[in-house]
Amino acid sequence: MQKVIGRLGGHHLPPLPPCRAWSWDVSPSTGEGLGTLPPPARRFVEEGVRLCRPRAVRLCDGSPEEGVALLAQLQAQGLLHPLPKYDNCWLARTDPRDVARVENRTVLVTERERDSIPPKPPGGGPRQLGNWMSPPELEQAVQERFPGCMEGRTLYVIPFSMGPVGSPLAKVGVQLTDSPYVVASMRIMTRVGPQTFPALARDDFIRCLHSVGRPLPLREPLVNQWPCDPPRTLIAHHPDRRRIVSFGSGYGGNSLLGKKCFALRIASRLARDEGWLAEHMLILGVTDPMGRKRYVAAAFPSACGKTNLAMMTPALPGWRVHCVGDDIAWMKFDAEGRLRAINPESGFFGVAPGTSMRTNPNAMLTIRSNTIFTNVGQTSDGGVYWEGIDQPLTPGTTFTDWLGRAWKPGDPQPCAHPNSRFCAPARQCPIMDPSWEDPEGVPIDAIIFGGRRPEGVPLVYEAFNWRHGVFVGSAMRSEATAAAEHTGRRLMHDPFAMRPFFGYNAGQYLAHWLTIGEREGARLPRIFHVNWFLKDAAGRYVWPGFGHNARVLAWICSRVGGEDNARSTPVGLVPREGALDLDGLPSVSYSDLFSVSRPFWEKEVRELRGYYEENFGEDLPKEVMEELEALEERVKKM
Repeated sequence: MQKVIGRLGGHHLPPLPPCRAWSWDVSPSTGEGLGTLPPPARRFVEEGVRLCRPRAVRLCDGSPEEGVALLAQLQAQGLLHPLPKYDNCWLARTDPRDVARVENRTVLVTERERDSIPPKPPGGGPRQLGNWMSPPELEQAVQERFPGCMEGRTLYVIPFSMGPVGSPLAKVGVQLTDSPYVVASMRIMTRVGPQTFPALARDDFIRCLHSVGRPLPLREPLVNQWPCDPPRTLIAHHPDRRRIVSFGSGYGGNSLLGKKCFALRIASRLARDEGWLAEHMLILGVTDPMGRKRYVAAAFPSACGKTNLAMMTPALPGWRVHCVGDDIAWMKFDAEGRLRAINPESGFFGVAPGTSMRTNPNAMLTIRSNTIFTNVGQTSDGGVYWEGIDQPLTPGTTFTDWLGRAWKPGDPQPCAHPNSRFCAPARQCPIMDPSWEDPEGVPIDAIIFGGRRPEGVPLVYEAFNWRHGVFVGSAMRSEATAAAEHTGRRLMHDPFAMRPFFGYNAGQYLAHWLTIGEREGARLPRIFHVNWFLKDAAGRYVWPGFGHNARVLAWICSRVGGEDNARSTPVGLVPREGALDLDGLPSVSYSDLFSVSRPFWEKEVRELRGYYEENFGEDLPKEVMEELEALEERVKKM
């Protein structure tokens, strides 16, 4: 096994032996084959062929002709179903066992465990900050899964760029996969094609190997024509080797390896080593009525409203919002000390339930064409349906749920899976920022953290300084959502909204953020925390959210602009009464939005201390513990 793994991505390989069991396919648009790949990428492909033994190999070129052929193939296989109500839109239904990220089967691979996760204290509970696997264990796991895993299938070679091709902030990779669904989705989410070849020639690209784990002929039938192998699913990241290995899942977060795997887990490690930031953050531009524009990055856990905020239609007259990205931000200082950000993705992989013309009209307009929907409901007139879509329906319309069964309103089970998704090109969003593909990125003026907190946490507060802001990010908590395999609405700690996505020891990650704040000449963004999800005693939201969140962005912009309109509380700086525009919201109470309860925060501080001790231990930077102790003292004096 050591020999098999050692050769993957190696440099001194014998010629690929002839084999009648497979063939090199060619590009449908150019007629070119794998010989056009730069030598380092071709060697990676050859190793994948040796290991997985596919029937055929096809190099993806990102062309329209390739897209048409892929969709036709997926339809013929019964994996995609056309949605004639829209333009070139498709529906996939997965195996019900393969519907979300599988965090308990997602690992970091390093020589030392401590390079991946902080050491477990004596008597500590289950770890929450990642899973570790040693390189020999990974080698054994690959040997148990990958040899011959693509027999009878086509191996697709996807050369792709994360970020605008040629941008100083962009990175490139090659994904090998036996899933045409993954190819169709990666063509939306990344920039695929031969334009990546110059960067691939440098041999520092990210090597991504993926298989659904169901060689042909099948030993047992598929569910919904969706190949997967849930009992043996594994998503492994080997940052020292710039390598990702994914097996057994076709779900996007586990199989679109440019997304969370590359853009966060691998990229966050590269960012630490190279002095930049790879974050689970949306990026948006905010323009005030005077024409002054600010750019904001915001970190929320999955399914907590990033896409809604990134595409917001402001309810505040005269304000405009433009979207740069809805999920991931790569940020690096420029020569003038400004933190500049790019969205490394080229598409949206958004949660469908709750998305409507009321909550996110720009998303609804974006997904009317060229979109792949997964695990949503279907209407008899060829449209899609999910809980919260709030869409008028033709009388007599019938429904099919995400499992392919007849469904009607009022049934106990939802029509769409709670983590059902749409995958759509970013260029189709009506409010994409004119600079969203600027290779230099956009300048970030503010960073926002947030989550689902039903009580105790103010609508918005500003950190006292950068170090306090790092503490605020490390202390994030949010109700669990359906984006991973968690169930229920329990509160989960989610530092920086990165808990499932750290690419190295989370304590070292916090230290890296502190180091960024000490950079000489840096013009640091201000840091804020927001909570759109406050509820009253009757369980009703006390803030209207959605377009009214522009009121909070307006106050944040005023703080960036130097306005003195905040008051100090133990947790941070909140708007002075009257500083947050509440005109037209007669039922909204300033005191309900900004009360800071001593009993709540005493409990919060105790739980934070226990969380830090159990999960970070001695790897927690002393500066973060000092900020916690300072918060304890401020709360005592309330």
